[in-house]
Amino acid sequence: MHVHAPVTGAAQQRMQNILRFSLVLTLAYVLVTFIAGIRAHSLALISEAGHNISDALALLLSFVAVYFQSRPATDAKTFGYQRAGVLAAFVNATTLLVLSVWIAIEAVHRLATPQAVQPKLMMYVAAAGVLMNGLIALLLSRVNTDVNIRSALIHMLGDTLSTAAVIVGGAAILFTGRTWIDPALSIIIAALILWSSLSIVRETLNILLEGTPKGISLPEIRFTLQQIAGVEDVHDLHVWSLGSQTHALATHVTIADIPPSESALILDQIKLTLREKFHVHHTTIQFENVECEVAHGCVMPVGTVSAHSHSHSHSH
Repeated sequence: MHVHAPVTGAAQQRMQNILRFSLVLTLAYVLVTFIAGIRAHSLALISEAGHNISDALALLLSFVAVYFQSRPATDAKTFGYQRAGVLAAFVNATTLLVLSVWIAIEAVHRLATPQAVQPKLMMYVAAAGVLMNGLIALLLSRVNTDVNIRSALIHMLGDTLSTAAVIVGGAAILFTGRTWIDPALSIIIAALILWSSLSIVRETLNILLEGTPKGISLPEIRFTLQQIAGVEDVHDLHVWSLGSQTHALATHVTIADIPPSESALILDQIKLTLREKFHVHHTTIQFENVECEVAHGCVMPVGTVSAHSHSHSHSH
C-alpha cells in the first residue's frame, strides 16, 4: 500500500514552479521537433512532436489540477477539489490513447509508401529531446505525490525512451539506408504511449467510479474490525478514494446495547485501527444494537446508539 504525506503549501508552490518550467520547455521543444520533422521528412520526429504536445497538455492539466487541489473545501464542494488531479490525469491519459492510435495508423501508411528521411537531423533533435525529457522527469520525480503528477512523470519517462529510440533509428538509417526503420520506430513509440496510458486510465476510472482503492481489501478490514472488543458485526462497508491520496470509509457496526460512554471507547479503537493499519483518516461509523435485516440503508429502531466520526486528512 502506498502512503503519501499531505502536500504542504511550500511543496505545492514547488510543484507548480516545476510544472510551469517543464511546460515552457516542452512547448519550445514541440516547435523545434515539428519543424525538424517536416524538414527531415521523419514521421518518428513528427510523432515525437505530437507526443510532446500531449505532454504539454498533461503538464498544463497537472498545473491547473495542483492549483485546484490547494483550494479549501466549501459548503458547495464539501470534499474540496481533491479529484481535480484525478480528472486531469484521466483526460490526459485518454488523449494519449487516441494519439497512439493515430501514430500507429500513420506509421502503417508510411511502411506501405516509404519516404526518404534526413537521419542526422533526426538524431540531433532527438538528442536534445532526451536531455530535456530526462531533466523534466528528474524534476517531477522529486515532487511525485499523486496520480496526477505520476501521469505527467510517466509521459516524460516514455518520451525519454521513445526519443532515445529515434536516435538509434536515425543511426540505423544513416548506416543502412533503410527508411522503413522510421515508421517502425513510430509504431514502437505508439505502443509505449498506449501501455503507459492504460494503467493511468484504469486507476483514475476506479477513483472516479468510487471503486475500492487499490491495495485495500474489504474482507480484511471487516475481519480486523470484528476482532475489536465489543464489535459484534460489521456490515454496509464502503471504502472509496476522495483523491489519489485520501481514502474515505463508511460502515455500520453492531454492538451491545451499552451506554454512549462505553460505545465511545469502541469507536476510538475502530478509528485508531483504520488510521494506523489501513491509513484511512476520513471515517463515518454508525453503531447499531440490533441485527440489521437490510444490508443497505438499514432503518434503526428508536434508542439505537449511533456515533459518527469525521476525521479529515486533506491535501494542501
